[in-house]
Amino acid sequence: MSIRKILNGTVPISWFNQGKAGKIFGAVRKEGPKVVIKNNVPECVLMSPEEYLRFADEIEEARLLKMAVQRMAKFDPNETIPASEVYARFNISQDEINAMDEVEFE
Repeated sequence: MSIRKILNGTVPISWFNQGKAGKIFGAVRKEGPKVVIKNNVPECVLMSPEEYLRFADEIEEARLLKMAVQRMAKFDPNETIPASEVYARFNISQDEINAMDEVEFE
């Protein structure tokens, strides 16, 4: 990231006191996130709701991927139980399975 982009991405908190909030929010929508600076220290980050949701979704997907990788590292196919054995153990018939609604995973 360039120095220009970093500097253009910062907003002094005093601008809010000067009535520039609308201009700042417009810049966030147009240019992306802004870091609010208070006493020369980053105080918070402003971003659009859409960008926040996209960011939160990416974090959640990364968390789930990490969990899946950890689980697969411990996976031993010799420890699995065939579905037919589970059905027999819990007295579940194929007709009951067929009658169930389909579940969709993301």
